[in-house]
Amino acid sequence: MSDFGDWYKNVPVFTKYWLTLTVGFTLLGRFGFVQPYHLLLLYEPLKRFQIWRLITCVFYYPLSPSSGFHFLINLYFLYNYSLRLETGQYQGKPADYLFLLIFNWLCCIVIGLIAEIYLLMDPMVLSVLYVWCQLNKDTIVNFWFGTRFKAMYLPWVLLAFNMIISGGGIMELVGILVGHLYFFLMFKYPQELGGPVLIQTPSILKQWFPDTVGGVHGFGRPPPRPTAPTRDGGMFRRHNWGSGQVLGGN
Repeated sequence: MSDFGDWYKNVPVFTKYWLTLTVGFTLLGRFGFVQPYHLLLLYEPLKRFQIWRLITCVFYYPLSPSSGFHFLINLYFLYNYSLRLETGQYQGKPADYLFLLIFNWLCCIVIGLIAEIYLLMDPMVLSVLYVWCQLNKDTIVNFWFGTRFKAMYLPWVLLAFNMIISGGGIMELVGILVGHLYFFLMFKYPQELGGPVLIQTPSILKQWFPDTVGGVHGFGRPPPRPTAPTRDGGMFRRHNWGSGQVLGGN
């Protein structure tokens, strides 16, 4: 327990809260402390001012014998890629990382209401994964059966793989769309295409979570690409996730 406490204490703040709330709401629904119906993103209850659904739909995931493994892998990748962004590209810039999460959350909510998607944990996790992949395009990732490719292709491989295996893909597609929208507006459009800055971290977030000394990268500037591809692990899909080496990677 002391080892777990030390690990949990060292998890970055926003990754820690995201992970904790996901586990908490999922267990509350699983053991009947809260009716799962009250945690879903539904339009009619929102009109009756049940606004907590806008938050719980991102954190809650229905557990069953067939979905338990997917939930655990989902948690792993939530932790893994959120941690990498928060301690890598956004180290020393807590307000900027919080803005990324808020922006992606709001976009997932809008799409969820339009497309009648009641649970948004999967697309939210994939949107963060997509941003990491775009900021680390040349990093080599491992997929099933020893296949290896650059991180920039990972979200699309996951989408195609899930469509072939289980006939899904909607959650992955929403996550890719949201992640790409953030990356395009924040990095690609103003820097590579010379357009104006369309989104930026609100000043109130900077006041609440001021930048700390020693950040790795300034906000609004993607990190330089590595001089040579490095090995990395990690990817997931909708139902049947896995990678030959990822669970032991850092």
